[in-house]
Amino acid sequence: MKVVLFCGGLGTRIREYSESVPKPMIPIGHQPILWHVMNYYSQYGHKDFVLCLGYKANTVKDFFLNYKTQTYGDVIVEGSKIELLGPREEDWRVAMIDTGVWRNIGSRLWAVRDHVKNEEMFLANYSDGLSNVNLDDMIATFKASDKIACFVAVHPPVTYHLANIGEDGRVNEFITSDNSEIWINGGFFLLKPAIFDYMNDGEELVVEPFARLIKENKLMAYKHTGFWRSMDTLRDRQVLEDMMEKGEMPWKVNGNGSNKKPE
Repeated sequence: MKVVLFCGGLGTRIREYSESVPKPMIPIGHQPILWHVMNYYSQYGHKDFVLCLGYKANTVKDFFLNYKTQTYGDVIVEGSKIELLGPREEDWRVAMIDTGVWRNIGSRLWAVRDHVKNEEMFLANYSDGLSNVNLDDMIATFKASDKIACFVAVHPPVTYHLANIGEDGRVNEFITSDNSEIWINGGFFLLKPAIFDYMNDGEELVVEPFARLIKENKLMAYKHTGFWRSMDTLRDRQVLEDMMEKGEMPWKVNGNGSNKKPE
């Protein structure tokens, strides 16, 4: 199944990094978060990727054009001979499509529609978040439905303090938000090509097209209460980096995650 990854955003909320590299290329450990997202899908057998490039597209292209497995894996070097210890996991097919710098997610998806038009369904992701959502179960649930689109719904990982403020600016009270009652779009999607019948170029995916799907009861949410974290800020990146340093990587479903893919 093809996987469309949106890699062209500016990442303005994490500008310290995104001024030099696009957001999906910001590293978590030794690899960019984009690699971790791709490895997650690869563990479920989905290795055919369509990257929607934009801001600093050449940085993403350079990464894959100059990718050397031996840089990241265990190797034996004997003279000019290099022996990889263990199988190469990154047997990916990667189509890199420049979809423009200023386009939104919907426009980027529209720009690559010919790459997925013959698919029964395809996966898509914002490429800036990690999760241990059980992808096999999500796909099975979606296949059993008559829906056209599905997104992973998650609880926000951060607790907010909501302020009750009067018209004169007086603060009446602070209320700690109860995230167990809040569901948000987690950025993991399953879509059928029929989604393009509900889209126009220039529209944001989760605004106008999803609104049309809702009217026809063709949109579903897959609720996930396990691990999920998006990398919107430097604080989010530090959380993921700390997890890597401790060896806590729940997004690695074959070994470290709680939702292990069946053998």
